[in-house]
Amino acid sequence: MIKSLRSRFGPTVAALILIIVVFGAGIFYGYRNAPSIDLVYGVKNKEAGLPGDVDFTLFWDAWRIINDKYAPGNNGTTSEKIATNEDKVYGAINGLAKSLGDPYSVFMNPEQTKTFASDINGNFEGVGMEIGIRDGVLTVIAPLKGTPAERAGIISGDRVLSIDGASASELSVDEAVRKIRGPKGTVVTLLVAPAKEGEAYDVKITRDVITIPTLEAEMKSSKPKKLIGKSGTTTQEESPIDVYLIKLYNFGSQSPYQFRDALRKFIDSGKDKLVIDLRGNPGGYLEAAVDIASWFLPINTPVVTEKFSNGKEDVVHKSLGYNVFNGNLKLAILVDGGSASASEILAGALSESGKAKLVGEKTFGKGSVQELVPLGGDSSFKITVARWYTPKGHSISLKGIIPDYVVERTRADFEKELDPQFDKAVEVLSSIK
Repeated sequence: MIKSLRSRFGPTVAALILIIVVFGAGIFYGYRNAPSIDLVYGVKNKEAGLPGDVDFTLFWDAWRIINDKYAPGNNGTTSEKIATNEDKVYGAINGLAKSLGDPYSVFMNPEQTKTFASDINGNFEGVGMEIGIRDGVLTVIAPLKGTPAERAGIISGDRVLSIDGASASELSVDEAVRKIRGPKGTVVTLLVAPAKEGEAYDVKITRDVITIPTLEAEMKSSKPKKLIGKSGTTTQEESPIDVYLIKLYNFGSQSPYQFRDALRKFIDSGKDKLVIDLRGNPGGYLEAAVDIASWFLPINTPVVTEKFSNGKEDVVHKSLGYNVFNGNLKLAILVDGGSASASEILAGALSESGKAKLVGEKTFGKGSVQELVPLGGDSSFKITVARWYTPKGHSISLKGIIPDYVVERTRADFEKELDPQFDKAVEVLSSIK
């Protein structure tokens, strides 16, 4: 009986085993040959919005390999943190942004987006300096007046080589900002290569609440100069020269109104010599730059051209035509390596129109326009959408703006409170007939 059962069911069992093996082999073969995107689980909308001419097989292969093989742990080089699918999506978008090679185009997750919104409203804690990328190096555009960075001796053009011991060479501007920022009372250590001269040095800066100033204005009198006769004897002292100075720290929402009020005081003074100091001014709103330029330019005079890509038409921003000055105005603008963006727009427009003489050092060269684009989940993308060009078609990004009179202000000048650039501006205005 047993023998007969075996003879009856033996072929059946063998057949079932064969079917299972073949079925399993088919599943395995199908799995190995399935599209990579089908082998990734736990991710929604994998194919939504995919560009038709891009093969994402490599991306999904990499994703699957990470899920299947990566072993997190703390061995000094890897983190114990296990990345979520959301973390990997954010990381992928960060990599996409970095592939552009543009330090001003960055992805911001929800937390970073919230911080950015707080920053543009002027509410933040840190050291108080604007930074950018120049020649591939993290560079100080300008320390803000009265901030820990200024008190620590940081000046425009200083290069930040490391932050708290970690190299800054691969950081984007926004990544560096996040590392330098921090709660009031905490300390950040920067390795700084001086802008002018000297070896790199460590500087410890205690963070504080940052209040951004807008504008200061005053009547300044140059120091009397002794005139030397041909015989070498002193003949007389040259009379001091009165110059009205407007120091503009940024192009914020209140800048046009404060500039208007300062300009009214200058006009009421009856003087004809005006110096606008844009040194260390990192920029701000385009509208503020156009509004301020409008006090000096006839209506519809070009101030700056915004050049887009992807076939979008250029936009020429023009003077609003306040133009309250006659030909008697003598105007000089002070610029340096900390003058960027809106500062370069204003300086370029008034220089190329013949309204102002530029004195100082070459500007920073921040001639790109960023737009903040909201993304899903409260994240965002700050992306470069256009480039600035002066009225005569010069790219601000490529070379910055070179002054009519190049005058250096050394670190020693700062320490001794000497200002050869302002002195040169007074000399230039005095020579104009």
